[in-house]
Amino acid sequence: MPELDIESPGEFVEVKELRQGLHQRHIQMIALAGTIGTGLFLSSGRAISRSGPLGAFIGYLVMGGTSCSVVLAVAEMGALVPLNGGIVRYAEYFVDPALSFANGWNLVYSYIVSIPAELVAAAVLVEFWLTINSAIWITIFGVLMIITSSLFIRVYGELEFGFSMMKIALIVGVNIMSLVITCGGGPNHEPIGFQYWRRPGPFVQYLGITGSLGRFLGVWTALNNALYAYSGIENITMAAAETKSPRRAIPDAAKRIFVRVLLFYVISIFMVGLTVPSDDPDIARYSGTATTSPFVVAAKRAGIKVVPSIINAVILTSAWSAGNSQMLGATRVLYGLAMDGRAPKIFTRLNRFAIPYFAVALFSVSMCLGFMTLSSGASVAFDWLQDLVSISTLVNWLTICVTYLRFYYGCKKQGIPRSALPWAAPLQPYITWVSATIFALLLLTGGYATFIHGHWSNETFVSSYINIPLFAILYFGYKFIKKTKIIALEDIPIQGFIDIANANPEPEPKPKTGWRRFNILWS
Repeated sequence: MPELDIESPGEFVEVKELRQGLHQRHIQMIALAGTIGTGLFLSSGRAISRSGPLGAFIGYLVMGGTSCSVVLAVAEMGALVPLNGGIVRYAEYFVDPALSFANGWNLVYSYIVSIPAELVAAAVLVEFWLTINSAIWITIFGVLMIITSSLFIRVYGELEFGFSMMKIALIVGVNIMSLVITCGGGPNHEPIGFQYWRRPGPFVQYLGITGSLGRFLGVWTALNNALYAYSGIENITMAAAETKSPRRAIPDAAKRIFVRVLLFYVISIFMVGLTVPSDDPDIARYSGTATTSPFVVAAKRAGIKVVPSIINAVILTSAWSAGNSQMLGATRVLYGLAMDGRAPKIFTRLNRFAIPYFAVALFSVSMCLGFMTLSSGASVAFDWLQDLVSISTLVNWLTICVTYLRFYYGCKKQGIPRSALPWAAPLQPYITWVSATIFALLLLTGGYATFIHGHWSNETFVSSYINIPLFAILYFGYKFIKKTKIIALEDIPIQGFIDIANANPEPEPKPKTGWRRFNILWS
């Protein structure tokens, strides 16, 4: 059990030390649009080129369903244990400290590389308008991210609130544009309908493999592409200890996840699949700017000229937003590890804004990796580092599923009814079992293309599978050194956390009045 405050019985010391600067609207908007970025706006084109419009639609729909189950699982545990660090804390108390250590440091490594990658993405996006040395933009955006991460958590909340509103407006706008183009309302006045689903067709014969196998592999590849677009969706509990009324705010945010996935991801990939053919060469390549966005390609094909700059501007803010989110998640994971003794205690030190500043300093130094992209040789090395990170989302989601199932069956073993929890997610444990199975299959088959004759790639093989032995070394190595054991179901401290929740009731939400009754984005 985490340390409790002596002066306030039943409250965590951690909650008392930190400031609850994230409010209901921040959490809900972050959950709604916080992680929407280059994965949807740019990389969705490659999903269509590799899988076809229907194949990409199926891939995003399936992964959207599994990502929803991950969010519901992490929200249920986060409402019971509202501490910083998310899954690294739940694995500590519900499964095994060794699992917390392994997944925690797996995430730390992931953030060390992905944060500078967001800076590089932002610098490339600026080149859409102005071509100067990328080091200037990497430095500017890096300094802005460090300043944002070092101030009150409320500053991050307000920035993400604004960025989320911009991304929602862009998604609504491009979907309306796609509908108008499909119906023939563009400057060329040519209705499209489903003609691209007929020719070149709804599926792509992936890697040139003919028949149903080639079409299936295209859809399977779309699952991996969609995984990148949905990554980070589980981070709504990362700063739970800094969230006001977390046992109400976190579940309220999680309940909207189905609407977010359906409206923002699934419908978007469906609409763009109507307006751009899968054999268009512009969506097959990846430049890092809006020129290869399928939405921009659709606008160009229809003769609309003003859209590319607008989309590039919003994607630029999305890259900065993603970097801020990565910094928040990174520092809180490291803080959570340190609080439980799985990282040096120095990372628990807070500045006067109640921010773990040594954790911020570590990831600020890691931003210098972004300068590797300025050299051709170092750029190749950095690309390899990024490829190694891409699979960590899958490992993290699988860890969440395993941890939640242990938590669920721990409740059953101890005779704790679902109604006793602060919030119980629906459709459990069935959706978690289904998601865990899909994640395990994706993890094992992630590099399947390398085993097809003529398609071997050292980079693809290493990036697809190196995470598995690394995670095993971290887990079993820590287990051997610290002699940890998997916590028995009857010994999981679930009732203790329920007692803490009952001892700290949260105030009832104020009823909506006036125009607020029509607000569907946050409560």
